[in-house]
Amino acid sequence: MGGLELCEKFYNAYGKEALCAEFSDVLSRIAVGLVGQGSECFGFDDALSQDHDFEPGFCLWVTKADYDDFGFRLERMYAKLPKEFKGFHRLTLSPVGGSRHGVFCIEDFYASFLGSPSAPVSPEHWLSIPPHALACACNGKVFRDDAGIFSAIRNVLLLGYPEDVRLKKIAAHAAMMAQTGLYNYGRCLSRGENGAAQLCVFAFVKHAISLIYLLNNQYEPFYKWVYKGMRGLPLLSSLEKDLVVLSEGGNTPAEATAKKKSMEKICHAFSNEFKEQNLIADTGCDFEKHAFLIQDKIADPSLRNMHIMEAI
Repeated sequence: MGGLELCEKFYNAYGKEALCAEFSDVLSRIAVGLVGQGSECFGFDDALSQDHDFEPGFCLWVTKADYDDFGFRLERMYAKLPKEFKGFHRLTLSPVGGSRHGVFCIEDFYASFLGSPSAPVSPEHWLSIPPHALACACNGKVFRDDAGIFSAIRNVLLLGYPEDVRLKKIAAHAAMMAQTGLYNYGRCLSRGENGAAQLCVFAFVKHAISLIYLLNNQYEPFYKWVYKGMRGLPLLSSLEKDLVVLSEGGNTPAEATAKKKSMEKICHAFSNEFKEQNLIADTGCDFEKHAFLIQDKIADPSLRNMHIMEAI
């Protein structure tokens, strides 16, 4: 049983009844679910995940005004729920069951990920938020939210990046792929800088992964989950093997030749998808050219004229 399923079953077995018994008059003002940090919120958890921060628990979200009204009582109710469920023990790090579960103010919960208590509005705000924070802010599952206050912000985030922001980020990562893999990798090898050449490969792979998420209009999770998350994406997830081989291979002359061919193959796959999404007219490996053509499609002039690397 995955962590998300465990937590929902725990809520249905004990949390729902306790809430109805003690908070029936304000139940419509309490959102419940499991969202945030932790592999279980993404559905990425496994047996190894259970060695830390794993428990049957859930989140309860209320506005700051409601927290001032009945938040302390809500925390006490949560703390009194059973300490064990289906063989798993609840954490004892705090009276409310741990920093990832328990009672939260909606405004504080979103501010911890987004830097503000509401969904971003300006392009600058969108660009300032790390993708993994956006992913954490809208993963998991909401079990109930009658008032819809928590879900209203969540639903904006679930739409993905605004198109102009997405284009800006696509252009930036394409430009970095051109710089790292298609240009500087060979130059570093020519200088005998094998360590720097390998860093170029890693950077190329990292920007390629970011680009896959952007072309699917999905937020990229924390680095250790990027491959696992990528496998479920409909576009370009088949590039995983090529990207892994690039990272694992050495830089002997034969290996370097194979890497350059692999990078070109990957770039051709991306350029075909750029064309499919009407971002460019002609395909090929000129990624610097592609990057600026994509940037030119941004409607907002201030965002379009911002330095291309501002979106990294």
